[in-house]
Amino acid sequence: MAKNNLSKIGIVLLIAGIGLLIWGINLYGAFGDKLARTFTGASTNETMVFLIAGAICTALGAIMLYKKQ
Repeated sequence: MAKNNLSKIGIVLLIAGIGLLIWGINLYGAFGDKLARTFTGASTNETMVFLIAGAICTALGAIMLYKKQ
């Protein structure tokens, strides 16, 4: 792959990852998640998926942008 394409993919991953993280943080503060944490002591699976996927996409995007040699 060309360097330019890796840069574009890195930017897309970074933006998508930040979006997923923001969405996950909003879900974490939602009433349903607070209720689930009250009774089970853990967040819902949906919230965790958004937070983990967001962290992975953000990290991969940052790495791809940093290593665009």
